[in-house]
Amino acid sequence: MKKTSKIIVLILILSVLTASLVLLSACNTHSNGSSQDKLVVGLECAYIPFNFTQQTDKNGAVKISNADGYANGYDVLIAKRIADALGKELVIVKTEWDSLVPGVSAGTLDLVIAGMSPTAERRESIDFSEAYYESNLVIVVRKDGNYVNAQNLDDFNGAKIVAQQGTFHDKVLQEQAASHGITAGTPMATFPEMTIALNAKTIDGYVAEEPGAIADCAANENLTYVHLLNNDTGFDASAEDTQIAIGMRYGFEHKDAINNILLNLSSEDRLAIMQEAVEFSTDNTSVQSTFFSRIGNIIKTYYLSILKGVGYTILVAIVGTIVGLFIGLLIGMYRTLDTPKNKALAVLKKIGDFILSAYIEIFRGTPMMVQAMVIFWGFALINNGSTMNVTLAGLIIVSINTGAYMAEIVRGGIISIDKGQFEGAQAIGMTHSQTMWNIVLPQVLRNIMPSVANEFVINIKDTSVLNVIGFTELFFYGKSIALNTYAIFETYLVVAAIYFVLTFTITRILRLIEKKMDGKKDYQIMGSQNMDAESMLREKQAIGGGEQ
Repeated sequence: MKKTSKIIVLILILSVLTASLVLLSACNTHSNGSSQDKLVVGLECAYIPFNFTQQTDKNGAVKISNADGYANGYDVLIAKRIADALGKELVIVKTEWDSLVPGVSAGTLDLVIAGMSPTAERRESIDFSEAYYESNLVIVVRKDGNYVNAQNLDDFNGAKIVAQQGTFHDKVLQEQAASHGITAGTPMATFPEMTIALNAKTIDGYVAEEPGAIADCAANENLTYVHLLNNDTGFDASAEDTQIAIGMRYGFEHKDAINNILLNLSSEDRLAIMQEAVEFSTDNTSVQSTFFSRIGNIIKTYYLSILKGVGYTILVAIVGTIVGLFIGLLIGMYRTLDTPKNKALAVLKKIGDFILSAYIEIFRGTPMMVQAMVIFWGFALINNGSTMNVTLAGLIIVSINTGAYMAEIVRGGIISIDKGQFEGAQAIGMTHSQTMWNIVLPQVLRNIMPSVANEFVINIKDTSVLNVIGFTELFFYGKSIALNTYAIFETYLVVAAIYFVLTFTITRILRLIEKKMDGKKDYQIMGSQNMDAESMLREKQAIGGGEQ
């Protein structure tokens, strides 16, 4: 029984350590929203030349507050002018595109300056300033492609064209492609992904704004773009779609001041700022000639970010698995309790069973990415824009998601134990908790260890979904590197190799732990699962559970 006691003590110690980590993280819960001296601006930092990430503060780049690197580009230059005019410190928050509007609505962001069009759908959630740029849509193509000499949309008859997901580019493409004989492909998440698809010849072109097309072609020497004019040789687009404005919550106190700042920028000023942003973006993008040189450059330039991402990935996977296991053990013990004879207690037991069953079904039946969005932004909405620390949010999300799966794993482990052991323990007067902790759970832990190890490996990989709330794990940094280097295949190959090394190494370590738990093979069997009551009594006395 010494081995059993050690296992139980180890679980308790790990649980205490886990709780301590969570409490320490909780101390960092804060509000990103507006303050007297800061202007919090959200953007992707991955939409060249409007906003992008670089490794130094060269060309006046601004430090990103929630990730490594510095932000630069047209949007950042505009944001700096606004912050200076308002007398505020500019704070850049790197945010996924789909989280920008929710961030403003929840009050965690003051402004969205991210090349966003003030569409009617977005105005239902947030307010917008006057326009600070007006787009002209073009189509990026290969220099050796069939459409390099196109002059209008009709010349793209038979072409497969795509656009970025969730943008007005895709909206006008889907609405107007068929009338010009164009096949509108499935929208893609980012422009670098579209350049990869174009280079791979899976598409014939993609829709972009002219400054973005210039930057993309500068980073990809085999690409060019077909110059089109809105409402003429190009797409029919309203001013609402082609204008780019600053998003803010309704009633934002600095809206009038921001509009005055933007109105004082002449068209020549805006053109000069955009040209400057394009130059900065091409200066930031280096094109390596060979496959291995690109991989070498990624590792050399971004190794610190990659290591930080690995650290956070392992942290959340370990804590999430341990806390999830502890949740599963508690739920497993509760759900195996006999129904009390007292009617009131029996009703309470049924209510508890219903709540726990609902918890298990909900968290096993919904994607973790959706859970992350609901928990993180829901917390901000009910707390007036005060956000949960992203690390704490990641720990909570992974822990409760894992707990739902662990609860069923533990339940299966308990059911697998021979009923004779429960009956024997009951016969000698052991309580349910004594039976569980001293007889059943030590066996269950060993039996479910392969499943626990599998959940741990899954958690290492599933932390990648937390990038939607800005959690800086391995995939978050990998995606950032890919979007800013245009070396998407090479970057994700490096990331995939790191994930494989992590999971392979951890799997081998856990198998060694399983063998250690099995103990030595040269032992003598002293009893069996069907031991009689007298043997069970001696066992109980040995663990201090009965009278001498």
